[in-house]
This record gives sequence, structure tokens and C-alpha cells, in this order.
Amino acid sequence: MEILLKKDVANLGYAGEIVKVKAGYAMNYLVPQGFAVVATDSVKKQHAETLKQRAHKEAKLIADAEALAATVNAQTVEVKVKVSESGKLYGSVTTMDLAEALAAKGLNIDKKDITIAGEVKEVGEYEASVKIYKAVKGTFKFNVVAE
Repeated sequence: MEILLKKDVANLGYAGEIVKVKAGYAMNYLVPQGFAVVATDSVKKQHAETLKQRAHKEAKLIADAEALAATVNAQTVEVKVKVSESGKLYGSVTTMDLAEALAAKGLNIDKKDITIAGEVKEVGEYEASVKIYKAVKGTFKFNVVAE
């Protein structure tokens, strides 16, 4: 069954895409929750017209996202945490900590868009990635230091 996504759905697609899914998934979850509509012929025609009108807006969004990715790639963030005498952290560094550190540098990135490879449980230098817009991603380094 083909559906038109109204909102981004993880591991399925982005808003405005037509994707194929099983009928039960579409009719029991995606459509009732407002994530999608059934892609009939009239919906497909209307979607094609909307895509034509959005083409130049999309190019500007991608250019802005790439500029933000370049800014994020140039960042090195410092996260101060409480540390035991052996150098281990009390807890771990989370994406919320990184989002706050980026916000302090003037970059408003949602914590849901930040991914840390592995767990951060010791003082040191690590790397995180940021999903900025569809296929545009950035990476930045962060240092975990003792308070």
C-alpha cells in the first residue's frame, strides 16, 4: 500500500514522501495517528504539484543546512562533569548535556538529533554526530573534563 507521509517517521521516511508499507501498518497506525494519508491518484497529483512549487525552497533549506553543518563541524565543545578520584564519571554524558553545551555556543540543536557513538564514562575527547536536515549531517568533538 502506498502512503504519503505527513510527518517524519523514523526508519520509514520524511514528510512529503510517498512510501510503500504493509496495509495493516498504514491503516492501524500511520493514518489514525496522523502521520500519513493513503496515496490515491488525486493525492499523488496534488503532491506532484506541491513538489514543483517547493523545489527552490528545498534548495535553500539544503544550503542553510550545509552551512550549519560546516559551523557544527568546526566546533569543539567542553562538558564539565563530576568525576571520581580514579577519573570515572558519576553517571555519563548525554545528548542533553551536548545540546546545552552547543546552545551556549549559539547553536540551537535538538537533543534528539545528536548521536553519541558508545557511552561516555571517562574523561577524554569524544565525537558526536548531528542530524541537521534529511541527508545533511555534521560531526563535532567534545571534551569531557572534571569540574
